Amino acid sequence: MAAWLPAAAAPVLRGIHGLPLLHSAHRMFASQTEGERKVTQILKEKFPRATAIQVTDISGGCGAMYEIKIESEEFKEKRTVQQHQMVNQALKEEIKGMHGLRVFTSIPKH
Repeated sequence: MAAWLPAAAAPVLRGIHGLPLLHSAHRMFASQTEGERKVTQILKEKFPRATAIQVTDISGGCGAMYEIKIESEEFKEKRTVQQHQMVNQALKEEIKGMHGLRVFTSIPKH
């Protein structure tokens, strides 16, 4: 009978700060998918003062779930929930076709 090994015993790829990499990390250096490009373009148009926008398809490439990181002056003096509402509003039509969305917003540090 084969011994059962817990998942923790399996080797884990680790990124910066020793945190485990997500399943989508293998695409880190690959070009963006069509969905990622589309969402990025919309965010660039809706947040022209953004200093950083990163869109990652975390659904394995099918476009059902995205992780968005956006840094913009437009978020200044807004609560986190308001910042996320701004992103959701910008992507209102695209969100209808998604199963999930992770949003991380920040204000540039000067």
